[in-house]
Amino acid sequence: MIKHYDLIVVGAGPAGLSAAIQAANCGMKVIVFDENQRPGGQLFKQIHKFFGSKEHKAKIRGIRIGEELLTEAEKAGVEVSLNSIVLGLFQIKGISVMRDDQIEHFRGENIIIATGAAENVIPFEGWTTPGVIGAGAAQTMMNLHGVMPGKRVLMVGSGNVGLVVSFQLLQAGCQVAAVIDAAPRIGGYGVHAAKVARTGVPFYLSHTVLKAEGSDRVSGVVIAEVDEHFQPIPGTEKHFDVDTICMAVGLSPMSQLARMAGCKMVNNGGAVPETNEYGETSIPGVFAAGDVAGIEEASSAMITGRIAALGAARRSEFIEEPDFERQYQACVDSLNQLRQGMFCKANKGKMLTETDEGYPLSMSLLHHGYMTEEELAAVPTVDSHDTGIHPVIECTQNIPCNPCQEACKFGCISVGENITKLPGVVAGSKCTGCGMCVANCPGQAIFLVDETYEEGYASITLPYEFLPKPEVGDLGGALNRQGIRICQAEVVSVKSNKTFDHTMLLTIKVPKEFAGAARFYKPETEAK
Repeated sequence: MIKHYDLIVVGAGPAGLSAAIQAANCGMKVIVFDENQRPGGQLFKQIHKFFGSKEHKAKIRGIRIGEELLTEAEKAGVEVSLNSIVLGLFQIKGISVMRDDQIEHFRGENIIIATGAAENVIPFEGWTTPGVIGAGAAQTMMNLHGVMPGKRVLMVGSGNVGLVVSFQLLQAGCQVAAVIDAAPRIGGYGVHAAKVARTGVPFYLSHTVLKAEGSDRVSGVVIAEVDEHFQPIPGTEKHFDVDTICMAVGLSPMSQLARMAGCKMVNNGGAVPETNEYGETSIPGVFAAGDVAGIEEASSAMITGRIAALGAARRSEFIEEPDFERQYQACVDSLNQLRQGMFCKANKGKMLTETDEGYPLSMSLLHHGYMTEEELAAVPTVDSHDTGIHPVIECTQNIPCNPCQEACKFGCISVGENITKLPGVVAGSKCTGCGMCVANCPGQAIFLVDETYEEGYASITLPYEFLPKPEVGDLGGALNRQGIRICQAEVVSVKSNKTFDHTMLLTIKVPKEFAGAARFYKPETEAK
């Protein structure tokens, strides 16, 4: 017997769940199919805080967003079928599903394809050796199963995925030998690179993997510098003792179902179905949302899911035109906010040299993952203070993000209506030292500094997400932005509460001359 639904969603990730919730709230009968054992897609691997604004769920960790979507879906009456493999999608808007070892058939008045993307790999000598894994696999091991992928890891890829997973590897207790990339510049957000660099992890740009060493499993890796044609340069080989090589070299849309259904395909970071402004493909009633329609961040995927659901609801007359226009325009406005700034699609491949405001971009940040103090001085992210505690904001790229502005209830920090504008400290404002800006910054790029803490000493409040939890009185090393130990640091305060969402505010005391340089803390047993 064929079961009928107003909407069938294929994929229970951020786009699929968001689409299902939106459609169900419009009154549609909705079912979601996913081949995995649990819904949520990549969200439950993402323990970092999201960027964007409040409406984009900024400062909330991906795992929390996933939990919220599941709760909303259940409340809306969405039927979710797991361990369900969609075998085929046909032009008559029918699908065949394998579940419980049986093939079942379903018909939908509308279908939304939200199958996401798959990790890319690059072949090299020994690339099938155990110990060569994808970044997504590393996240699954760490964040879902509590298993360390390896003891010492080489990360291949400096996009946001590579940078975020590198930091999560460090949080899990792994050593990251280096982050390498064939590109001449770091591909992800500078704030992500900076929080990795200040732990002491080096970056090797314009480098690629030559071979993985080891027979039964990875025991080492050889990398080499590449020329402008991405060809290895003889004599530039470097060796690392590692037991894991983690690949974060991009994603490819999983668009097989769209192709099978006969959708017109185009190239957008891979073969994707051509869609109109509502996410509808060349086949009426078949929509695509999320990474399957073009690789973006999860925040964008959730919005495109809602847009596709609104399009389906409008097509089947489950929503009045005025309500559709209002909700659709709100989604478009929200999506456009995320698609601005120097990381927008229009700037892909461009060698930008300055911010939208005209300030020079840090070449050290782009090539090494950290800014020099001279470069920071050229960007007005902080007012000069002679006395008292004050925020120092080391966010120097036009990223769509404004939780710092939202967090400060005293108006010390301003981003403005355009969330890709550089944040700044408001002249004449008074910082209370509450630390909400530090805890809420997804890029961990804000610090509270007090050069007058004690005679000859300054205090620095850092975002800290490592275990074991430091204790007041502990001694350790203060590391600079490059990850080099510059002086001894004493822990003078450790704050943690529910509103910080597992980000500790760690305050260290250092000699006053290091107030502008100390940006990370390592316990004495680890500091070098």
